[in-house]
Amino acid sequence: MGKSKNRLTYYILAAMVIGACIGYAAYLYLPKEKIPAFAEYANLLTTVFLRLVQMIIAPLVFCTLTVGIAKLGDIKAVGRVGGKAMLWFIAASVTSLFVGLLIVHIGHPGTEIVLNTQASKDTHDIVANTKGFSAVNFFTHLIPKSLIQAMSENEVLQIVIFSVFLGIALASMGNASKSLIKALETLSHAIIKMVSYIMYVAPIGVLGSLAATMAQNGPSVFKFYGGYLLWFLVAVILLWAIMFLAGFIILKKKLFPLLKHILQPMFIAFSTTSSEAVFPVLTEELEKYGCNEKIVSFVLPLGYSFNLDGSMIYMTFASIAISQAYQIHIDTGTQITMLFVLMLTSKGIAGVPRAALVVVAATCGMFKIPPEGIALLLPIDHFCDMFRTMTNVVGNALSTSVVSKWEKALKVSES
Repeated sequence: MGKSKNRLTYYILAAMVIGACIGYAAYLYLPKEKIPAFAEYANLLTTVFLRLVQMIIAPLVFCTLTVGIAKLGDIKAVGRVGGKAMLWFIAASVTSLFVGLLIVHIGHPGTEIVLNTQASKDTHDIVANTKGFSAVNFFTHLIPKSLIQAMSENEVLQIVIFSVFLGIALASMGNASKSLIKALETLSHAIIKMVSYIMYVAPIGVLGSLAATMAQNGPSVFKFYGGYLLWFLVAVILLWAIMFLAGFIILKKKLFPLLKHILQPMFIAFSTTSSEAVFPVLTEELEKYGCNEKIVSFVLPLGYSFNLDGSMIYMTFASIAISQAYQIHIDTGTQITMLFVLMLTSKGIAGVPRAALVVVAATCGMFKIPPEGIALLLPIDHFCDMFRTMTNVVGNALSTSVVSKWEKALKVSES
């Protein structure tokens, strides 16, 4: 699996080079009046990839979120430990989303490039629709008239609401719901497998998107990538500072031995961009550090579904950067709504390849931001994914250690 993932990265990088060369040639040699037509044809490749991604969003959110909640079991049985873990997860998720939102507004990385794949009239309509997304519209949209209608229209928030209710209902039914949970889990694994296949079309999307963008903007596209990665790293560093400060307040001097124990899992996460590859090593290191074995076996898997801090910070950062590139203004109220939506839609999809991009695509579609923008991010996404995955490891190590401390089950030698 690691080899195939590396192969895909090489394909994407190769597509990036080819697309940039084709686009730059068009930028230099095509008459200006023919560039829009060239960009339209090049973007057809991107459209194919995006349609494939959008095709699996609704069933993916439905299955993974329902199964994630249902597998918690009886809510009462989850008890004290689960409650404390979820308290940390929610606080960390909100903080991560807010940090991403804050830094993308400070750095404005999306303004380094102008995307104009749609007619100006359509852009004005998008701005109008976004401004019209008020509190009244939000609550009206919250409850689906029909799950089938919500799925056919990719109304992600409505699917989330239905999935949460269904997950809680299944969790409360005990053994009677096991067969349905198993069926949904099997379906979710099949959809995740589909995502891994769809991602092999990503190089085609990258080639088309970069060729079109390069033809329209010239070499300035690389200025955008540099700024985008730089500001994302600023966001990650700020989030780490906040997480370590919170960890120090709770763990005190016991934080420093934890950092020594998680260095190896962090480097594995950075080099492989795979949370799954880190899981066994992280489990072993947390137990060596002094976390209670039972708490590690409960909180860490839960964190892999509900505590993806690196992915969360990227979701707000990427969504707003895309809106900046399309020159779409999103008011403060809508951005707060976006935080809430992202916090819900991101839960339970830890095993999905490029999960953050799938969620960003869903969110962009909901808030009338052209989802074509995610194709622009694909060439730089692998490098962002390195830091996302490493941040996920840090967040889950801290959450497991903090819950162990709260349960008075942390036995650490501070020497």
